[in-house]
Amino acid sequence: YHKVLNNVNLNSTTTYFQFTFLDADFQIELSNFCNSKNSFFQTDIIGNLAESGNWFVSLKGDYKKLETIVHSAENCISVSGDLYQNAGANIVQQVAYALAHANEYLNHFKNTSIKINEVIFNISVGTNYFFEIAKIRALRLLFNTLISEYNIKTICHIVATPTKRNKTIYDYNTNMLRTTTECMSAILGGANTICNLAYDGIYHKDNEFGERIARNQLLVLKHESYFDLVNNVSEGSYYIESLTNQLAEKALVIFKDIEVQGGFLSQLKAGTIQRKIQESAQKEQEQFDNGDLVLLGTNKHPNTNDRMKNNLELFPFMKTNIRKTLIRPIIEQRLAERIEQERLKTENKI
Repeated sequence: YHKVLNNVNLNSTTTYFQFTFLDADFQIELSNFCNSKNSFFQTDIIGNLAESGNWFVSLKGDYKKLETIVHSAENCISVSGDLYQNAGANIVQQVAYALAHANEYLNHFKNTSIKINEVIFNISVGTNYFFEIAKIRALRLLFNTLISEYNIKTICHIVATPTKRNKTIYDYNTNMLRTTTECMSAILGGANTICNLAYDGIYHKDNEFGERIARNQLLVLKHESYFDLVNNVSEGSYYIESLTNQLAEKALVIFKDIEVQGGFLSQLKAGTIQRKIQESAQKEQEQFDNGDLVLLGTNKHPNTNDRMKNNLELFPFMKTNIRKTLIRPIIEQRLAERIEQERLKTENKI
């Protein structure tokens, strides 16, 4: 199984293949078949471990297949940093964990003859407008600092997608407002590619209307707001520059601590990364439950006439699957899930 993401790049249309399986022969064959600079093939074995709790096969087996894919395909590696945001990590943690995640790959491949030309960061963007701009800039700044220590020339390619964490099934049209500002943050922060999230993506299967609206949001930003005419538009803004430096400094402290403690994989196996993300997620959940963090239409000014029980084509809540895992997985969860489940139970009683 693989998922194809169609995006509107500021300058071109790009296709990303995100693989949820590990098959070197198939991915190499597909790469040769596509033979396009606008197609990217992403396999993140560490991301799979973090999300599922298990390797595809084993640590050595996964790395061996990844080496074959990277060497024979495009000499690029992928980092699933969006997992940390969607699971509730704060902004500083997101930058630090994505960087430490990438460093695991750089550490591994420095001992091989394989050259890494590009690192693709998949990140999620939230609604905290200026901080999200600074987050992307801080990630690029720290990555450039990191590769300078390896004395290599590796490109940082950032793919930004609106977060799922603040999306809702009730008053769902507000999701379009959220994704618009999140895409704006991604563009102003310097993301290379923006992949928008359909307003109904959390509860509807893929559909032509939702995907068309998602693309049109990006086209409006490009052709009517002229976001494609200025490069690095946030450079020189004192506020954004200051935020960037502060986030980078704080993320660097966490990154160094991870490396001192044995690296990102070691911290995953010890459960430290999972625990810290859960603590951050719980704090944010409490702010939402108390009304300090507002999602319009959900915990403030809800439309009690909304009925969604018969419109759910997908299960929009955290899924549980009891199984044996090597480590505790990092699980994505939306803020509004508890309120929405309560509303669904009482729809017919209102």
